[in-house]
Amino acid sequence: MTIYIVTFLIMTLAVLAMAVGVLAGRKPIAGSCGGLGKFNVECVAGCDKPCPKREARAQAEEHQH
Repeated sequence: MTIYIVTFLIMTLAVLAMAVGVLAGRKPIAGSCGGLGKFNVECVAGCDKPCPKREARAQAEEHQH
């Protein structure tokens, strides 16, 4: 029984340690618009709705040409 209690406490501490930033009021980890775009690879999945950063970048490129 002791092993189960120790294991439960360790797992609880691990989850709390991973959530310290969220508990402190920070935003949770979120994806970025970077990804493959940083390597000049376009979305091969056919992105129907790009993120706002990608839209702004595409509009800026259109205005330059």
